[in-house]
Amino acid sequence: MNEHRIAKDEEFMREAIRLAIESVEKDGGPFGAVIVHDRNIVGRGANCVTAANDPTAHAEIVAIRQACANLDTFLLDDCECYATAEPCPMCLGALYWARIPRVYYGCSSRDAQDIGFDDTRIYRELCIPIPQRDIRMHQMLRKEALSAFRLWREKSDKIPY
Repeated sequence: MNEHRIAKDEEFMREAIRLAIESVEKDGGPFGAVIVHDRNIVGRGANCVTAANDPTAHAEIVAIRQACANLDTFLLDDCECYATAEPCPMCLGALYWARIPRVYYGCSSRDAQDIGFDDTRIYRELCIPIPQRDIRMHQMLRKEALSAFRLWREKSDKIPY
């Protein structure tokens, strides 16, 4: 990497850190993220779970939503994410769905665990057979639910993702 690229990468991470600090000062969570396209920030997010009463309002999710709105697309396959912490399982899933190919992060999941944000339970649960998970899941009306899948499969003008 050249020095200019490294300096710009650090600038993006510092913006994510600034958003995280600002969030803490406003009683939000200590997480920030930016989405970058063509070396420009197109999405910013800070954790606003408690402010919005929305458990999905993690910094990465907020930044992804903003980037998608700004770029008028649901695919961010030519973008990068800079996050103050290693993404949690939900955010990691969103990054995969958005097709973001590269993520830079500051703190490790262990660092987050040390201050009370522990994702290990979720990772553990994903490896357990469905009937043994903490959240009880019950499949029902599968045949009826499959009708939507059949419609999707047969739809000639669908937008795949």
